Amino acid sequence: MGCKYVIIVPDGAADEPLAEFDNKTPLEAADTPNLDKISSAGRQGMVNNVPQGLDPGSDVAMMSLIGYDPRRYYTGRAPIEAVAQNIKLGPSDWVFRCNLVTIVDGKMADHSAGHISTEEATMLINELAEKLGSDEMRFYPGVSYRHLLVCKNADFNVQTYPPHDHLGVAVDKLLPRGKGSDLLIDLIAKSQEHFAGHDINKVRADLGENQVSSIWLWGQGKKAVMDNFKDRFGLKGCAITAVDLVRGLAKLIGFNLIEVEGATGFIDSNFDGKAAAAIKALKKYDIVLVHAEAPDEAGHQGNPQIKKKAIELIDKKVIGPVFEALQKYEQWRLLVLPDHPTPVRTGAHCADAVPFAMAGTNITGVLNAPFGETNATKSGLRIENGCEMMEYFLKI
Repeated sequence: MGCKYVIIVPDGAADEPLAEFDNKTPLEAADTPNLDKISSAGRQGMVNNVPQGLDPGSDVAMMSLIGYDPRRYYTGRAPIEAVAQNIKLGPSDWVFRCNLVTIVDGKMADHSAGHISTEEATMLINELAEKLGSDEMRFYPGVSYRHLLVCKNADFNVQTYPPHDHLGVAVDKLLPRGKGSDLLIDLIAKSQEHFAGHDINKVRADLGENQVSSIWLWGQGKKAVMDNFKDRFGLKGCAITAVDLVRGLAKLIGFNLIEVEGATGFIDSNFDGKAAAAIKALKKYDIVLVHAEAPDEAGHQGNPQIKKKAIELIDKKVIGPVFEALQKYEQWRLLVLPDHPTPVRTGAHCADAVPFAMAGTNITGVLNAPFGETNATKSGLRIENGCEMMEYFLKI
């Protein structure tokens, strides 16, 4: 039996030192005994997953993290998510991410409309499809606030703005601009008319939850194509995630998807189920990717305590059990790293390098110290091109 590999991604977990944590980052302040064991017994260092000149989205960063250079393969975020939803795109089709958002006093207040339930969101998106959709303009419901719009045989050259990176900004400054933007702005305006006074919003208001003000269109692109992972690295892989972005990337590189009931992409996710699924998958697959979105969402909310708690839950419920199970194999390796930082100070992604920790067969220690940005930087180990990390992890 060959070596077993696991990569665990606490999305957006990297951050800045915070006064409320005595000038430690959330990763450093969190109680993470398993991560500390991995970094002490193995290696920690820094890696930059966002190439210069590209936006620090999870799409770009995750593509690097799984070993693919975004400068070669990246066509936009929405095309990746379209793959997750089995949406077939023609060569002249464009696809956009279609968030459900909350706008208050003319400003972007919440990129997720209060983490609206998939059931409520599906109802709203299907209504828009009936009202605004056509053969050339198709809405596809996704998970929670994350949906897609496909424009058939279209021609766009537009700049759009991710809502999660512009919280508190006047939406007039964030509207699409460029060729084809009039159509997108019209759809956004008509969605606002439809959602105003909607029964779902009345219930959400009564419950004190953020209402759905509008759709938000961004992350556009054309059909995505990527090389097969097994052809490149000789390993059969699978992925465990709650978000369509990572599902789409996994499918594009030939990974199988393992669905976990109760996996939400937030702090209420079924972390125990993700760990159990990963441990079971090791019997069948050579490499398992486990993605957890919760720290990223807490960063967008600007909530350091929730971010710290999310990191602790992932360490206890995912990293710990998987780390223990791996050690029963004759050869094994484990890598833990965020894709990008999502500092609570800004509530937005940034392109800074992130810390990583790896341990396992033939991986010797560089710095015997707990895991975190400060110690990872001190180790002196730095990978400038994140897409080279996979090769380093598999073949070091």
